[in-house]
Amino acid sequence: MDNELKRTLGVSDAVVVGLGAMVGAGIFAALAPAARAAGGALLAALALAAFVAYCNAHSSARLAARYPASGGTYVYGRERLGPFWGYLAGWGFVVGKTASCAAMALTVGAYVWPGREHAVAVAAVVALTAAGYGGVQKSARIARLIVAAVLAVLAGVVVACLTSPAAAAGRLGGGDWGVAGLLQGAGLLFFAFAGYARITTLGEEVRDPRRTIPRAVPLALGIALLVYAAVAVAALSVLGADGLAGSSAPLADAVRAAGRPGLVPVVRVGAALAAVGSLLALVLGVSRTALAMARDGHLPRALAAVHPRHRVPHRAELAVGAVVAVLAATADLRGAIGFSSFGVLAYYAIANASAWTLGSGVKGRAVAAAGLSGCVLLACALPAASAVSGAAVLALGALAYGVRGRFRSGS
Repeated sequence: MDNELKRTLGVSDAVVVGLGAMVGAGIFAALAPAARAAGGALLAALALAAFVAYCNAHSSARLAARYPASGGTYVYGRERLGPFWGYLAGWGFVVGKTASCAAMALTVGAYVWPGREHAVAVAAVVALTAAGYGGVQKSARIARLIVAAVLAVLAGVVVACLTSPAAAAGRLGGGDWGVAGLLQGAGLLFFAFAGYARITTLGEEVRDPRRTIPRAVPLALGIALLVYAAVAVAALSVLGADGLAGSSAPLADAVRAAGRPGLVPVVRVGAALAAVGSLLALVLGVSRTALAMARDGHLPRALAAVHPRHRVPHRAELAVGAVVAVLAATADLRGAIGFSSFGVLAYYAIANASAWTLGSGVKGRAVAAAGLSGCVLLACALPAASAVSGAAVLALGALAYGVRGRFRSGS
């Protein structure tokens, strides 16, 4: 059909897109705030975050195989729970991740040209939007190159730290920690895993989705977990939880403490590339969710257009790119997107609730229940400002839904 996207992504392409979103700039910065919260329980917090992410991934993969369309949880919630819940998931994702796109673009700018962050951020958004306009396969090829480079940099960090005389196994645990800190640390680290959702939001562009998506999601998640665990162990071995908690650039400080200061510029380049990869995946995910919402009239229907040649949602991509470019040029959102964290957990809570209704066996329901409980628990453990701002964004979306419904009914 003329309004359908083209199925071009195989298993390896889908895995790379997911890794590009997960092994992004977060791993270069997320360890420090998580260490401040969890202390000596950082590795336990990582394991808890990975468990919740696994439950969410399992539920999302089951749903994606059943509903292989663009939009991810927006589609699943709509089909399994009703239009409002799908809309709420889509609203939280589009609003929160649009802000995340601008923040990630500014992160690219900060690494590439300090002092000219806004100009570089806009240029990055324009370049990646243009790449996406040329087809999802082109975006997948770019993601493949970025992921390879970032993994090489992270491997260098791990080897440098673990082979250093400064490394000590005693720094991996111990110290003071509490349950509240463990949960908050897991909540902060969870978002480093959340990128596997890009695979499901691209469901309409995956070949043989009933086979490909259930294979690609756990593969991407498993690789990301191995990478994160290795990096966390390496950084802790030379800095310890306290040193990690006090760092503003944890991986750069880790290689410096390991006696390899020459690797610091390499780490900065890796962080810049990781931010580019994360931005690319974010733009893909937001534009596909916007496409699905436009098809149902929750966003302007003009955004539902599909390019006749490239088979991509070109108007949605251009609209997302334009909004992100304006935000990146005029505001610094790097410290003001706490609501995105809450929104991501709400998004996956709806995915797990949707998966529960599939009712296909005890394991499927048990995993969905564990994922839903984990999302609620981690959301409640977030800093109050993040929870309040996130709840406010969702409430605003619910209000807009109600007003729009009344307007349509003429009452």
